[in-house]
Amino acid sequence: MTGNYLIKLEEITFGYNGKPLLFDSLNFFLSENARVGIIGPNGSGKTTLFNIIMGFVRPVKGTIEIAGELMKNEKDFQKARHLIGYLFQNSDDQLFCPSVKEEIAFGPLNYRLPKEEIEKRVKEVLELTGLKGFEDRAPYELSEGEKKRVAFAAILAMKPKILLLDEPTNGIDSEGVMSIEKILRTGGYTYVIISQDTEFLKKTTNKIYTIEKGRLKEFNFH
Repeated sequence: MTGNYLIKLEEITFGYNGKPLLFDSLNFFLSENARVGIIGPNGSGKTTLFNIIMGFVRPVKGTIEIAGELMKNEKDFQKARHLIGYLFQNSDDQLFCPSVKEEIAFGPLNYRLPKEEIEKRVKEVLELTGLKGFEDRAPYELSEGEKKRVAFAAILAMKPKILLLDEPTNGIDSEGVMSIEKILRTGGYTYVIISQDTEFLKKTTNKIYTIEKGRLKEFNFH
């Protein structure tokens, strides 16, 4: 893997039609086991950065490498998405199954894993995220915080190599936030977190960036 980077963005330039550039020759390098936070005002491009990594939108200039592979087309991104667990900012955009259990099992089922392995993963992440007893609940009946935890559990069940978490603590009570902190600190994940919760980022990341003038700039709270 080139430079041992799991994600490598070089000279990324991007703007939505008719609007000023969000990114102007932006660079971002994510090493294995890195724990990175991104802060910044609404509209600065934080979620767009994740969407570029996922291939949901394409830059007008620049290169994207994931796990050492250059992303040239949709087929490349489809392959890379198996490595990434992407938690959307709005859980309603992510949840669509009739029950919590089916929601968590959906990704492993798509990977055509054996039934026993799927059941094992569902049980593990239900316990890990404090959702044991929610198996038969309908996601649309849950609170915002509970929906977020279900979406997070569904991602963890796929055992991704990289986590991209967009506002993971939104709507979650303090006990739930502590649970997520513990999972991130002890799970051995490589991840990037977008959050306005600076206290949460202080506890879960070792480097924080903000987006200024179309580029990432390292941020120091002190």
